[in-house]
Amino acid sequence: MEILIEIILKAGRSAVELSLFVLLPVMVVMLALMRLLEARGVLDWLVVRLAPALKPVGLTGLGVFAALQINFVSFAAPMATLTMMEQRGASDRHIAATLAMVFAMAQANAALPMMTMGLHFGTTLLYSIVGGLVAAAATYYIFGRALSAEEARLDETLNHPVAENAKGVLDVINRAGAEAFKIAIGAIPMLVLSLVIVTALRTSGAIDSLTRLIAPLLSTASIDPALILPTLTKYLAGGTAMMGVMDEMRRAGQVSAELLNASAGFLISPFDLPGVAVLISAGRRVAAVWKPAALGACVGIAVRTLGHIITP
Repeated sequence: MEILIEIILKAGRSAVELSLFVLLPVMVVMLALMRLLEARGVLDWLVVRLAPALKPVGLTGLGVFAALQINFVSFAAPMATLTMMEQRGASDRHIAATLAMVFAMAQANAALPMMTMGLHFGTTLLYSIVGGLVAAAATYYIFGRALSAEEARLDETLNHPVAENAKGVLDVINRAGAEAFKIAIGAIPMLVLSLVIVTALRTSGAIDSLTRLIAPLLSTASIDPALILPTLTKYLAGGTAMMGVMDEMRRAGQVSAELLNASAGFLISPFDLPGVAVLISAGRRVAAVWKPAALGACVGIAVRTLGHIITP
């Protein structure tokens, strides 16, 4: 019992430190910047100009906005955009392409804080965009080609606060800070639970046994066995939990910065059990197209993984 209590307390301290001293400051700054750009109309301007270029891969203006949200806000931010697409009459085929893109891209709530661990954000962002576009195109033209392409009259107006004076700017910053605090505090329970489970598995020797069991197979594929733990954590508990585990492993010297960057293609994305569950809750039609979107996301994540492996 004493060992369990010690594990819980240690996991709790690590989770709170990571959430409040790493995740929170990064999210406050990035969310405030994004919301200010949104309020000043910069994002609207960007979406209008990017939408025609991205139409051939199955993305609409709202799809472009979802890409900005996943890369610079958090994995849950595109939920509102997906809901908006469903309510405003986007076709099932376009919704599937957008969902696949979101599944395949790097989520900001993991990628940005992991810069403190040695992650190259520029490279991660580049391959996130490439992987997302590949996922959208694969879904639109291959996996989702049987879906309906019929659209209602599509209203792509983005409703958001404006910041025309000092008070408006301050209001936008305060709302962004509150949103960032909610994200950071909301991450603590999952971080604590995942770190407790991971530490317990380590202490019991379960991780070592699993590593020894599949090490020959991993060696054949030139995969570092150190990636077993963060990979299991990521796909079962989500990207935020993986970030907590990776932080512990980086501090312990078990994972190098090079290995972290090489594995970013398949470790940093919302394509995991919690991420898929959250995103498909955006609406009935969104949930109905998750299968073709998931297949397209696999193609996009494969492209991202290959990109990170070949990039020094």
